[in-house]
Amino acid sequence: MVAELPDYYFRVRENGAFVFRVDTENRQRRIEMDQIAVVNIRNGEIKPHGNRKLSEADLEEIRNWMAERTALLATRDIDDIHRAVDYLNQTTHWAQSKASDEQLEQVTDALLLAMHDLRSVLVRKKADRLMRADAKS
Repeated sequence: MVAELPDYYFRVRENGAFVFRVDTENRQRRIEMDQIAVVNIRNGEIKPHGNRKLSEADLEEIRNWMAERTALLATRDIDDIHRAVDYLNQTTHWAQSKASDEQLEQVTDALLLAMHDLRSVLVRKKADRLMRADAKS
């Protein structure tokens, strides 16, 4: 059984994608991909490629992809933060039980500065949230 290909292909790039229409309905039964647009998910911009006019179906598919991609990236972001917490815990265990004096000398200042910076931001953001919550009450 042959899997049916989607009508659109999104070549992901750092802040969006190149959008292609997939065509297999040709004489040679080859897969042809015709670029129809460039998408920027940071600013929501959809630019037709060349002199193309995007159909409503094209725009709907692109908007749906943008929404799904944005949700996926948000999920990845929070997952990365949870992993960072795990790494901090593993780093603490390493520093306490396995690290040599030379290894600690190599990383202590960088870790202390990074943790101080993170703590400052977290404390400020927490205070802002508490102030807003008090103002709503």
